[in-house]
Amino acid sequence: MKDKVIIITGAAMGLGLAAAKVLAERKANLVLVDFNENQLNETVESLKNQHPDIKILSVIADVSKEEQVKNYVDVAVKEFGRIDGLYNNAGIEGRQAPLTEYDLNVFKKVIDINLMGVYYGLRYVIPVMKKQNYGRIVNVASVGGIRGVLNQTPYVASKHAVSGMSKQAAVEYGKYGILTNAIAPGAILTPMVAEAFKQVNPEDPKAAETEYAKRNPTRSLGDPQDVGKLVAFLISEDNGYVSGQTIAIDGGESNMYGNAE
Repeated sequence: MKDKVIIITGAAMGLGLAAAKVLAERKANLVLVDFNENQLNETVESLKNQHPDIKILSVIADVSKEEQVKNYVDVAVKEFGRIDGLYNNAGIEGRQAPLTEYDLNVFKKVIDINLMGVYYGLRYVIPVMKKQNYGRIVNVASVGGIRGVLNQTPYVASKHAVSGMSKQAAVEYGKYGILTNAIAPGAILTPMVAEAFKQVNPEDPKAAETEYAKRNPTRSLGDPQDVGKLVAFLISEDNGYVSGQTIAIDGGESNMYGNAE
């Protein structure tokens, strides 16, 4: 990964931050994108202190805004002259509610960020990679992109679409040396997942976390660093032939029917 140029969206925390840490350790140059300016600045400062030998740029952007996505791509090209990898990670869960009762404004926001934000990233990064005849793209689909999740209709719809777009990009642009995959993290203990447990059990979210972990074959929740390592492989030259896949990283839970014993 040394001297590779990688864009990470949603980089200030959670799975974006986990990947940034792994890629920084492997000497990649990073363009970190997030909507949360204060958190992003803290992340960049911390990484620069730990890895003064790599270049790290920060770009404030709302990925649901096409012009802001185009800008982070332009910034990367202007600074580095190329883009070797895109980790299309930014996303939100939205609220939890039954399908027929879901707030339409929240529904549209989830689609705008989780689906359109990923699409805009593909739309503006792929032409750069085509010119290079090389690129690696990892989109975040979630287990919500391979199965249903109770009370999360727009999240599930958006993540299924991300999985489909990843296949489409792999088919259309593989001839240009661009490999595109999606990952499907399960209950990885990130701030977004912690917030979901608060919605499930506001009085004792830790109890909700423990109860959920019991249903996993490993009896545990995932570590963000495990996801970071998977992303690092898929977005590197070590990945020479994996493309068009949606890879679950969930302790095997998506393969299970019924409750774990």
